[in-house]
Amino acid sequence: MKKSVLTLTLAASVLALSACSGDSASDDSPAIVTSKAGDISKNELYEEMKQSVGKQALQVLIIEKVLASEYEVSDKEVKAQFDKEKKEMGEGFAQYLEQQGQTEEGYKKYIRLNLLQEKALTEGIKVTDKEIEAQYKNMQTELNARHVLVADEATAKEVKTKLEKGADFAKVAKEYSTEQAAQESGGELGWFTPDKMVKEFSDAALALEKNTISEPVKSEFGFHIIEVTDKREKDIGTLEENKAEITKTLKLQKADTNSLLPKVSKLMKEADIKIKDEDLKDAIDQILNPEPAEPAAAE
Repeated sequence: MKKSVLTLTLAASVLALSACSGDSASDDSPAIVTSKAGDISKNELYEEMKQSVGKQALQVLIIEKVLASEYEVSDKEVKAQFDKEKKEMGEGFAQYLEQQGQTEEGYKKYIRLNLLQEKALTEGIKVTDKEIEAQYKNMQTELNARHVLVADEATAKEVKTKLEKGADFAKVAKEYSTEQAAQESGGELGWFTPDKMVKEFSDAALALEKNTISEPVKSEFGFHIIEVTDKREKDIGTLEENKAEITKTLKLQKADTNSLLPKVSKLMKEADIKIKDEDLKDAIDQILNPEPAEPAAAE
């Protein structure tokens, strides 16, 4: 339930395409596979990948270029984020990378791209010392909770009624939840600190007494019905040690993800991009000329 701009699978495709694009115009490009049945050239791989993920991949590569021209992400920042995620996943990290077809170096490239987008999203956003202190206090409470995520409020109320009448939470989550992870786990989230979830979810979970069912909680993902099964205090270090991470989290919570596309579009126009591959000419047309948002319906 955390904000994410790019998927790892798309990033993997982007990296693969960029790695083999160097000799795309040459029919005698180097063979990357040889066999008695025939060779596969670098150009053949490029053409095959271009047909399947080419336009998406080129979009992401250009986004990375224009964002890197405006915002800086250091190797130290990438390593810090990589180490943090690796620690959080524990023994499952290597398996996660394997499932995504990624290496550690490839994953660091994905992290760099995400950090660039985060900097663009949070540019100009301010947080106060009071907000930082409140978030620090919240982070010292660790929650164990479960939830059911549905698409609309009416269904959320139906779920709440069933649970209050004694229905088995796991069965309800598997039947109703629109989130695959919740279906598989019966809605169990395990232990987490509030900063790990979107604000609406965290605020509601913190306010809940143990073993009570929440009212429908609306977030960008849908409507949640939450039950907190346990709470405990957690030692997270000093405020000063956590201040930078808290500031970043609060800025992301305030960020409007819809603001990223106009920023990227502006940077692309300023960069005077010329795409030389005819098959990919229109890859960024939708970004350069986005359709205007529909006006909000009158109340």
